[in-house]
Amino acid sequence: MSEVSLLHPVQRPGQRIARYEAPASLEAALALLAAHGPAARPVAGGTDLLVELDRGARPGVEVLVDLGRIPGLASLTVADGHLELGCLATHNQVVAADAAWERATPLAQACWEVGSPQLRNRATVAGNLITASPANDTISALLALGAEVTLMSAAGSRTLPVGDFVTGFRTTALAPGELVTAVRVPMLGPRQRGVFVKLGLRRAQAISVVHLAAVVTFAPDGGAGADEPLAPGPTTAPVADLRLAIGSVAATVVLVPEAADAVRGRPLDAGVATAAAEAVRAAIHPIDDLRGTADYRLHTAAVMTARALAALAAGAELAHRPPNPPRLWRTGFTGLYPTGADRAASVDDAATITTTVNGYAVAGTGAASATLLDWLRDHAGTNGVKEGCAEGECGACTVHLDGAAVMSCLVPAGRAQGAEIITVEGLAPDTGLLSPVQEAYVACGAVQCGFCTPGLLMATTALLEEHPEPTLAQVEAGLAGNLCRCTGYGAIHRAIQSAVGPPPSSPQGSRAAAPGSTSQASAE
Repeated sequence: MSEVSLLHPVQRPGQRIARYEAPASLEAALALLAAHGPAARPVAGGTDLLVELDRGARPGVEVLVDLGRIPGLASLTVADGHLELGCLATHNQVVAADAAWERATPLAQACWEVGSPQLRNRATVAGNLITASPANDTISALLALGAEVTLMSAAGSRTLPVGDFVTGFRTTALAPGELVTAVRVPMLGPRQRGVFVKLGLRRAQAISVVHLAAVVTFAPDGGAGADEPLAPGPTTAPVADLRLAIGSVAATVVLVPEAADAVRGRPLDAGVATAAAEAVRAAIHPIDDLRGTADYRLHTAAVMTARALAALAAGAELAHRPPNPPRLWRTGFTGLYPTGADRAASVDDAATITTTVNGYAVAGTGAASATLLDWLRDHAGTNGVKEGCAEGECGACTVHLDGAAVMSCLVPAGRAQGAEIITVEGLAPDTGLLSPVQEAYVACGAVQCGFCTPGLLMATTALLEEHPEPTLAQVEAGLAGNLCRCTGYGAIHRAIQSAVGPPPSSPQGSRAAAPGSTSQASAE
């Protein structure tokens, strides 16, 4: 019996990657996939894949083909009535796009519900679709909106509706050597409204117990033309069609045409919404798992359907749109995927990569098989970067990568080639002193054991550069990816308030609230 087999599963080393490739063109990426066959795996954000590799869930994968250096794949554009997303377009790019909120509302809402700001800075909409878990929030939105995907291989390209692309539990129609290069999302028409609703077991970083997206097309009424836009606010127009997609209740996200049958041709009043909810109750047969029983899912799916339709009838689908949501993009951020041949990489563990960490050039080997977290600790000497969970849940490993806060435990180390990285050691470079944010944390007693503090400092610094006077809602959203097990969050909120205003006289001292924020007492 080997020594490794005697270890608990969480102690065992993850799957070892022999080579990291970051080609500078789509043609080169497709050639690599064709050359290495099943041993190669394409990676965009990597937020799912790196966890799976760490758990040994992708046997046989030896080569990562990172698409992040390829120009054009991180695009988000509006054309011909569609929102067109390159395969590197992240959830935070969608969150930042007014056009997505206004005319692809369910997708923007679903992207906002995914993970935390650091995860949304890396995780891609295409990756969420490719993972094909029924709990993946954006799939219901894409299905309800009627989105399609473009797939490309060395042999050519093809297009599939999302409903045909996802073939089963975590399975898709992707053929060997094929890539999803784009997702094309029809935007809501003048007589359409859409909404996404999610039930989780906590307020952030939650896997859905149930999620659903609804898109209603309203027929003309009162002499209105077929293309005349709906007036803002409540409507009594009859329903022409409903696309209702529900996730986390079956092996795949499912469309419920029975709900459309229950509402078609009728004004969307309370009775009709209830009829749709009852149709859902009769049509679905939910799963049981640790997040919820089948009975609970059945009940909540019906309730969520009725509430979603009531919001659409009232024109209130954007009532909870977060104003100016934090993305944790630092000043000067121009995109998470700097491209071009000069940024390309082809490395094994013996090869040297070069990057800039806290303003200094750093070179090191071992980048093929390591995460950015481990590489920074082992080769850059930045031990302030901490591993708490190794799966993007705690935020202790947060660093700034090319201007965006990310979880370094979920970034391949090869991504550091040619990058600009800031860790907690670089918040006050060359001064020997603390940054204003660090000083505020000390003054307000926002540190106890200190393990989570580096990640919190990195998230806070990015938040305050993006929102110099954040509201409490922005603070809570900006720090949603950072867990603290000691202090509670009141002292952390006070530290952020202190960093944007006069410092308190003591950790317990009273002070006026920062503009747009809460008082010290209410922050607790």
